[in-house]
Amino acid sequence: MLRNATCFNFTRLIAACICCRVFLFPSPSATAAGRNEDAYLSGYIAAILERDLLWAKDSYRLKVVNGMATITLYEDDPQRREAAGRQLRSIDGLQTLTVVVKPADAGRPGAASRLLGLSGAAEAFPTGDLFRPLIADPKQPRFFAGVNRFRSTGVHYTMASVGFGETFGIYRFFGIREGGGLQLSVAGGLLAQFNLDTPSYDLINADYTIGIPLTYRHGDNSLRLRIYHQSSHLGDEFLQSVNPPNRVNLSFEAIELIYSREWRGWRVYGGGEYLMHKEPDDLKPLSAHWGIEYRAGKPLVWNGRPLAGVDMKSLEENDWPIDTSVKAGLEFGHPDPGQRRLRLMAEWYKGFDPYGQFYNNKVEYVGLGVFLGF
Repeated sequence: MLRNATCFNFTRLIAACICCRVFLFPSPSATAAGRNEDAYLSGYIAAILERDLLWAKDSYRLKVVNGMATITLYEDDPQRREAAGRQLRSIDGLQTLTVVVKPADAGRPGAASRLLGLSGAAEAFPTGDLFRPLIADPKQPRFFAGVNRFRSTGVHYTMASVGFGETFGIYRFFGIREGGGLQLSVAGGLLAQFNLDTPSYDLINADYTIGIPLTYRHGDNSLRLRIYHQSSHLGDEFLQSVNPPNRVNLSFEAIELIYSREWRGWRVYGGGEYLMHKEPDDLKPLSAHWGIEYRAGKPLVWNGRPLAGVDMKSLEENDWPIDTSVKAGLEFGHPDPGQRRLRLMAEWYKGFDPYGQFYNNKVEYVGLGVFLGF
């Protein structure tokens, strides 16, 4: 009898553990399915409210959790509440529908937010950025490694170019349109070049940048306003070479503004930059910056999507000639900023050197690179 009682108690204990596991810790697949159903319901309800009932996007807020929907109105309107109830309560999978009213000043976007197309919702540490990183800009902070054949006046060698950098979102105010909003971030990077024709692969130059970009997107329009610092440093082996250069301590703060417009897979952008607190202090401060990009929506080969960019800059310091950077190749993985992706790119550059103290030297290089996105 004692053995039977023990077995019975043990069986009850196992059953209780299984129940706790099922109810307190649902399986990942069940949790994911619930999230997918909530996302579907949210999109379906929003479509009915805005398409059928003609509600403005910034006149309400919708939240769906475990099939339970809550609609928050910023102004009380019994007719709108009644119409929403009639249209939505028969939706399959919708467990409950609650419509609440908040005072006009409680959570509703202010005049400035409505002017910018912001919804009033916000998030700390968002993923990615609202302004897509420029494909062909040599000074875009990112992770990459490339090998180029480099030439300048009387100089030819194989150059390795590497970069480490990313944009980290601090706070984002969401827009009333999908993918829109206003975001504050921190962006930093290191860009370095090595001479592969020397026995120890001499470090030639390293540029360090750190900045605070403010980015904005509304529909197909986006802006980047950035204040950043750059300092440049020559490699010790390069300084000890047979013909060392005269060292210039290049360091400055700059303010940059770039606007871009997207149309289908195409994008054009343009803007400029102004140097502040610069060293050498006789550097001319103005520059113009523009370009064009293309991103294909469908894969071409090995599930890679074609993309290409032409980036052009013109500096007052060099009397406004055009420096041209071209990159083209395939992108694998997720196309959006802040997601895992890999790019294999061919690149070509011609103009004044974009790196370090060599900004007065005309250079040209062509090569291949691997670019990583996180």
